[in-house]
Amino acid sequence: MKHWRIFFLAALIAGGLSISAFVTSCSTLNRTIAVAPEIPGASFIGNKACLDCHAVQGKNFHGSIHQRVSVDHSKVAGGTSCESCHGPGSLHAQGGGGRGKSIHNPGKDSDSCMSCHVEIHAELRLPHHHPVLEKKMNCVQCHDPHGSDIHKTSGNLSMARMNQECAACHRDQARQFLFEHEALREGCTVCHSPHGSINQKMLVERDNNLCLKCHAQVHSGSGDIYIGATIHTSWIKRGNCWSSGCHSAVHGSNIDTHLRY
Repeated sequence: MKHWRIFFLAALIAGGLSISAFVTSCSTLNRTIAVAPEIPGASFIGNKACLDCHAVQGKNFHGSIHQRVSVDHSKVAGGTSCESCHGPGSLHAQGGGGRGKSIHNPGKDSDSCMSCHVEIHAELRLPHHHPVLEKKMNCVQCHDPHGSDIHKTSGNLSMARMNQECAACHRDQARQFLFEHEALREGCTVCHSPHGSINQKMLVERDNNLCLKCHAQVHSGSGDIYIGATIHTSWIKRGNCWSSGCHSAVHGSNIDTHLRY
């Protein structure tokens, strides 16, 4: 699948077209930044004034994805500064700072996040989603907007670290099991869409196809369907692997190696 993309881009370049016209990201696409939050009567003062007080937040900000966003300052007030998310900071600085004083705090209101991350905003409107738009949680519970890694457990985007973020709320699913589901080693997002999904429980697939991505089915010459060394011909017709009375302990079990309660 990847090969045809390489040939396609090579053909474009050979034809005299610039690859930069087709490769876009947060660091190259101006329209990823919308409008900075409005603070009535305040003006923009730049990153340095913010970092004089907020040294902890600024420590890793130079390596942050958000710091690397490239924006035309003549078109977007605040540009790549702290103020593109928090709003103009002059009144906040003049008043001596203070949490939430003349400044926008995305930790209380995720609207500033959604003004740029429009695709995430769309996912959060799907039938099954995390209740961010309902104001029952916010983006910074899972993401660190100032760190080199936007996930709160900074360092890298490994699935193990992502699991820790999910475990902060989903403790029952993330606890230690005697017989674990190996998929947890790959990460919660192997099975779940973290922002929203059309499927219940925010699953990436709604039926047995979710399981069969890893547990491949094999058709024998007799017409039987094997998953592993076990015949599943009749069982697979009963419904989902986790709802048909078979592997109901999908996250892990303390009594059964086949993930049953």
